[in-house]
Amino acid sequence: MADADPRRAAEVARAVDARCVESPEALFEAGIDAVVIAATTSAHAALLHMAADRHIPAFCEKPIALDVATTDAVIDHVERAGILVQIGFQRRFDAGYRAAREAVQSGALGDVHIVRLATHDPTPPSEEYLAASGGIWRDLAIHDFDIAPWVVGRPVVEVYSDGQANAGLFAKHEDVDAACAVMRFEGGVLGIVSATRNDPRGYDVRMEVFGLRDSIAVGWNARTPLRSIEPGVAAPHEPGYRDFMDRFEPAYRAELQGFLAAVRDGGESACTVFEARRALVVALAADRSRREHRPVRIEEFR
Repeated sequence: MADADPRRAAEVARAVDARCVESPEALFEAGIDAVVIAATTSAHAALLHMAADRHIPAFCEKPIALDVATTDAVIDHVERAGILVQIGFQRRFDAGYRAAREAVQSGALGDVHIVRLATHDPTPPSEEYLAASGGIWRDLAIHDFDIAPWVVGRPVVEVYSDGQANAGLFAKHEDVDAACAVMRFEGGVLGIVSATRNDPRGYDVRMEVFGLRDSIAVGWNARTPLRSIEPGVAAPHEPGYRDFMDRFEPAYRAELQGFLAAVRDGGESACTVFEARRALVVALAADRSRREHRPVRIEEFR
């Protein structure tokens, strides 16, 4: 393994019985079979180019990059190299979201007419992280922009969004810490996304799918960071999720196992570079919509 922080790399290497090298270049030259890229977002593209140059299958955390041009350059290189790349949208491996996708595909819900999604962080990120994150749409809500089309089975064609900077730190970086978006999917299905950087009850990630036969929810259990104030309804008896790892640890493990299986067996990517690009474009459309106060068609980015 290699990391910009040698001390941290050494600590992790000892914990998992791995060997450290001094640079990413040395890592690729060490005879590896595949690579997991979990560096900061700004490093993803360069590392994927290295993997493509050496024909090494790669798992890369989302997003590929924060802009379309850099993303497209990576996609072109990966396609020419013919390597397997899986992008880390771990919700695709969460049992609840997978069950929701199956329910939609089976027709059990009937025609879907509305989906509602929430991603609420428990506490704001550091200013250092915030400054390089790409903003709430590309950093946080991009997961919703990936999972909603995956579950519904339809691409997003238009976005209308707005947001509010309740803390001065976000306004300083032309970002917001509370935001909402309305998505229109191909065929007329509507989606509603809420995204916040501060939830006092914990890490809240949910999806609701409303069909003409049935309605279902993902992320609704004893640890959902929400309480009812209806008379006679007991308060949650378990603590809310602390963070994304607490909420999605099984999904993170499953996506890496899926990547390794695809490398070993010559299987297909569970989340391709093209699907990652689609999620990025929806996030960019949401950002443009908030800044320009208008609905934005996805085709504006083609």
